[in-house]
Amino acid sequence: MSDTPTTPPTGTAIRVFLVDDHEVVRRGLRDLIDDAPGMEVAGEAATADQAVARGPALRPDVAVLDVRLPDGDGIAVCRELRSRMPGLACLMLTSFDDEDALLDAIMAGAAGYVLKQIQGADLVSAVRTVATGQSMLDPATTARLMRSLRGPGEAKAPEEERLAVLSERERAVLELIGEGLTNRQIAHRLRLSEKTVKNHISRLLGKLGVERRVQAAVLAAQAQEHARPQDHGPSHRHPPPPARAPFPGHRPGHG
Repeated sequence: MSDTPTTPPTGTAIRVFLVDDHEVVRRGLRDLIDDAPGMEVAGEAATADQAVARGPALRPDVAVLDVRLPDGDGIAVCRELRSRMPGLACLMLTSFDDEDALLDAIMAGAAGYVLKQIQGADLVSAVRTVATGQSMLDPATTARLMRSLRGPGEAKAPEEERLAVLSERERAVLELIGEGLTNRQIAHRLRLSEKTVKNHISRLLGKLGVERRVQAAVLAAQAQEHARPQDHGPSHRHPPPPARAPFPGHRPGHG
């Protein structure tokens, strides 16, 4: 099982499917995409029902989806479209920074999550990034976000049971994925070949029933948070580094 979508063949325009209930937003996105070299708008939808009905026939490479739709949400549409088109890269678009929606988007298999305040050139860059199989979501940042959302004393979740199916080596690889290491860095750390690391990642994704490494990192972060002893005294640990912007050009406090 791969954690990357199918990359459009060289020389083929990236086909983009736009899903937003505001016509002015769709028109602006269409102008941006159509003006960008090597891209074209494959079609549009204003509702979740329209998106699910039209999307598969259009065979897009990337779907730009509004998180909030009048008859549902873009995250559910992303999940449904990807179940029919596993190679589709979904880029979630929202007008506000919603941590819960970000996590839901990750677990639905979205490749990226950007704010509508993004600059046009940066949005085009984000579409190109996810179209080539890369993620706009950083595993280490996502893991920190996951820990920040979980409070102490919550009931034990099933993540540890899911991770129990992994071998010791696969757990070691997963832990390094959660630290944000690349395949090459993981190979160097564990003294393995890069091909062996890729094989381990493919197997662990299959065992966990997820498609993207960032999803696996979230599960690992959840399990680690539950396993961490509660400390009610003052904390002397250094605070985590600030999360990087989920898209190029975003500045904290300006989204």
